[in-house]
Amino acid sequence: MRTSPIGVAVIGAGMAGRSHAYAYRAATTVFDDRLPAVRLVAIADTNQQFAADAAHRYGFARAETSWQALAAADDIDAVSVVVANSLHREIVEGLLAAGKHVLCEKPLAGDLADAEAMVDAAARSDLVNAVGYTFRRSPAVSAIREQIRPGSLGKPLHFNGHYWCDYGCDPRAPISWRYRGGPGSGALGDIGSHLIDVAEYLCGPIEAVSGGTLRTVVPERPVPLAAALGHARVEVSDQTQPVDNEDIATFTATFATGAVGSFSVSRVAFGLPNSLGFELFGETGAATFDLARPAEFLFCDGAPSSVTQGYRHVLVGPQHPYIDRGLPMAFPGVGHGNTEFFTYQARAFLEQVAGLEGLPPCPTFADGLHTMRLIQAIADSAAANGQRVSVTSTEQRRESRLTAGVAV
Repeated sequence: MRTSPIGVAVIGAGMAGRSHAYAYRAATTVFDDRLPAVRLVAIADTNQQFAADAAHRYGFARAETSWQALAAADDIDAVSVVVANSLHREIVEGLLAAGKHVLCEKPLAGDLADAEAMVDAAARSDLVNAVGYTFRRSPAVSAIREQIRPGSLGKPLHFNGHYWCDYGCDPRAPISWRYRGGPGSGALGDIGSHLIDVAEYLCGPIEAVSGGTLRTVVPERPVPLAAALGHARVEVSDQTQPVDNEDIATFTATFATGAVGSFSVSRVAFGLPNSLGFELFGETGAATFDLARPAEFLFCDGAPSSVTQGYRHVLVGPQHPYIDRGLPMAFPGVGHGNTEFFTYQARAFLEQVAGLEGLPPCPTFADGLHTMRLIQAIADSAAANGQRVSVTSTEQRRESRLTAGVAV
């Protein structure tokens, strides 16, 4: 068990990078006091202004403009990688080679081949590797999972989920890395990866997908004249560039348990800035969750008599995961949200780095690779007019390449 301080850094000073930075700052304020001291060392971003501002706001000692500076630093032990997906592989492989523990944002990589290489690189080290599926840290989602596992809902039958956002609605929103890449790297990879992980977190692994549909609504976007923080609007030029990936994705899925799933993902859902939600139906009960009301969920089972049978409104409180000692005011109805999800994730990652047993461990690069295979299967289904695609087929393709001596 580690007792010396843990030096942490973040690569990427955008809105998600800032969430990681805040989370590291707050990680020692939640749960027990066994975690070693956390030193907030550096934030790196190619935009020096963004890096300096984030370092100042969240109390990090310095700002850097390259990931290589963090890899070479002796005072950094663990790093969050929160940059464009296509950059993940080079940075992660460099950090692992430099002996740093890595928490990489989802999706794991820009494409399946890069994800496979990152898993291989992690397997060659004894370092912690983690992927950022923050909704696993939702107290409400985790509370629903705790009801599924002992069978309180009976066998899961149907998961119906959506993740709808509106950041792509405006056709004058500037082109960025989110609009570049092949099929599956748009709304499906950006926000759909979260929804897929939530579904499997609750219902187990997906074994096949069908009915894949990918649709691009805005075919080209203007070139920005200044750097944008997250989805912020900036002045744009008259020049445009093509959008390479999807604005909307839909598909159905079959879980290994026999349950079925229906999924809808969009970055052009007008009026919904960040709307993740699902309904889960089991043989003897059901549950629903809406991110717009993150500190509550609806639950229905056969316990009440038929006179009062129906959905019950459950306020998340200390009897549910993460709330006791996870909030300054651990009381039902107080409320919480994305900031806490990132804090609990950072705490779990740091506990793994320190060799402590506490919170559920973070999903690994292998879990991130599994999601990438699912995304590829959905894209393959869409290319084949909705044909059913087995998720294992992507693994079989990889094995055949390895057998043939083709590098991945």
